[in-house]
Amino acid sequence: MPQPPPIVLCFAATDPSGGAGLQADIMTLSSMGCHPLSVVTAVTIQDSAGVEDLLALDPEWVADQARCVLEDMAVSAFKIGLLGSVEIIAAIAEVVSDYPDIPLVLDPVLASGRGDELVTDEMIAAMRELLIPQTTLITPNSVEARRLALDESNDNDEPSLSDCAKRLLDMGCEYVLITGTHENTPQVINTLYTQDGILRNDSWERLPGSYHGSGCTLAAAVTATIANGLSISEAVRDAQEYTWHALKSAFRPGMGQHIPDRLFWAREEDERQD
Repeated sequence: MPQPPPIVLCFAATDPSGGAGLQADIMTLSSMGCHPLSVVTAVTIQDSAGVEDLLALDPEWVADQARCVLEDMAVSAFKIGLLGSVEIIAAIAEVVSDYPDIPLVLDPVLASGRGDELVTDEMIAAMRELLIPQTTLITPNSVEARRLALDESNDNDEPSLSDCAKRLLDMGCEYVLITGTHENTPQVINTLYTQDGILRNDSWERLPGSYHGSGCTLAAAVTATIANGLSISEAVRDAQEYTWHALKSAFRPGMGQHIPDRLFWAREEDERQD
């Protein structure tokens, strides 16, 4: 029997448009040579423009989905996306705590690209207390980083991105990758931080348009490269390159945002063969 590819367990919500969530994770991980396991945290009503509604699952169902496959298969990495409720955050935190040696990538999905709110203040507090301390790498954009790191007791708190990274690291995670897609800069600058400071800075051409599922794609790509045995720095570099090309090849199937083409490389091969 051939050896299985690296197996990655994803916790995320469904997206019927195929742009973000579990569908984005599955396509990205498969494209990068991994076998994805999918644990549904919530069911969404959404299209390429935004999220209309969200139904969080029973937390016991979330935990049971994960434990069932974890008892059957050896997992190389965890990837966590949209969570759904405080109770689900607690359930996932309890599951992953039983596997401290498995790398965990947390994509803190706080709102849709359109701005639809997907978390409560209580959920953010639970993420800080229960999940971030167990996280290998967290991948917020600049808006998410500022919100997660905000000192709510200080009305004048306006931390820099480096301050945000330091606060997230102090919560217990090992690495912080803050993406610059929401910053007003000519290029997109993504920065990887550790407790010792900046590990790497990468600049990318800013592509026109807006994209549905770009953050999910990057986080899943990093998880795939980690599962394939790369160091964190190498994994972040390769995942960014994959994501940039997926965004460059993005298509607009509906009336909303563009959707990354996670199989861009296969279509390029087909074109070369033709």
